[in-house]
Amino acid sequence: MNNEHLELLVTREMPYGKYKGRLIADLPGNYLNWFARKGFPSGELGQLLALMQELDHNGLSSLLDPLRKGPGRKR
Repeated sequence: MNNEHLELLVTREMPYGKYKGRLIADLPGNYLNWFARKGFPSGELGQLLALMQELDHNGLSSLLDPLRKGPGRKR
């Protein structure tokens, strides 16, 4: 995990599926857990989903709040 990956969680959108267009940081826990059971996609997207699932599972999603409120952010 590095700062760049954390930044991507609050800027990268899910490219397909039921939650297409939603920020990875905003995906529901049950969807992330489904990927954890079935297998994450390969590549960077899979890495980001796995990281978000780990943060969500351990109750650490609030660590992303300062990144959401950073300079130039809409939130």
